[in-house]
Parts: sequence; C-alpha cells; structure tokens
Amino acid sequence: MDAVNRFETPTTFGLLRAEYCVGLALSAGLFLWHLDEVRWPVALALFAYIDLIGYLPGALAHRRAAGGGIPRVYYVLYNTMHSWLTAGAVVALWAWLVRPEWALLAVPIHLCGDRGLLGNFLKPFAVAFEPKPHPAFVRLENDLQSGAGAQRPREARPARSAT
Repeated sequence: MDAVNRFETPTTFGLLRAEYCVGLALSAGLFLWHLDEVRWPVALALFAYIDLIGYLPGALAHRRAAGGGIPRVYYVLYNTMHSWLTAGAVVALWAWLVRPEWALLAVPIHLCGDRGLLGNFLKPFAVAFEPKPHPAFVRLENDLQSGAGAQRPREARPARSAT
C-alpha cells in the first residue's frame, strides 16, 4: 500500500520496512564496493526508468486532477514498474542481452529504497495515487491501537470424559 494506508500495525509495518532497508544496504554496499566497475549511464537509466514510466505520469495526472480520481492505467503503470517481477525480468534480460554488470544493482536499490525508506508499496485502485489517509484505514488503525475487535485466545477448557 503506502505509508499512511496499510493493513499492518505500525510495528509490523516498521519491521517490513526494516527488511527492505537491509536489502537496500546490501545492494548499495555491493554497488559501492564495485563503484569503479559501474557504468554510470546504465546505472542511472536503470534507476530512473522505474519512476519515469511508473510514477511520474500518475503523479502529474494526480496533480492535474486536483484531488479527483485518475484513470486506473496510472496505477497499473506504477505497479508494473515497481513490481519485483518486472524488475527481475528487466535485470535478467539486460544480463542476457547485454551483460551482467554491477550497474544492475540500481534496480534493487530503487525498489528497496522506495519500500524501506519511503514506505511505498504497490498502489491499490481504492486509495489516492499520492498517499492520503483513507477514512477506512484511519478507523482500522485506531481499532488496532485500541485493541477493538482483537480476538482473544479462548480459555482452556477441561476435556470431557467419555463416560
């Protein structure tokens, strides 16, 4: 989802983001370790294509709509370009058709940074393109924080005898 509309509690969302920060640190560490071998035009293009195709068109449409809805195609573009499936296909095709290279780490750096640092995950059609609290998620978060609706474990009951 996004940083303000999530099904997770703040703790589980923080843990999920922390996992992506570890992925970011590993990817960035390898990238920096091999910095002298990185082809910068390739790295910059691989980092940028995700948002040039997937985010900027939707962000512009969202701003033009001035708070109104935007066509679903912008969500599909965002989700497609920010998907690990698409990223894996791009990296695999590049490695096969061009060559494996350290610049390819720009892709996981981008995706892990989006998820770990910014808290941005895939966008469902039911929420605003740019993060804005949805009333249903505000209620959910309030319920989660207050413990409302939480299932409590059943008390242990003695087993019935078979007499």
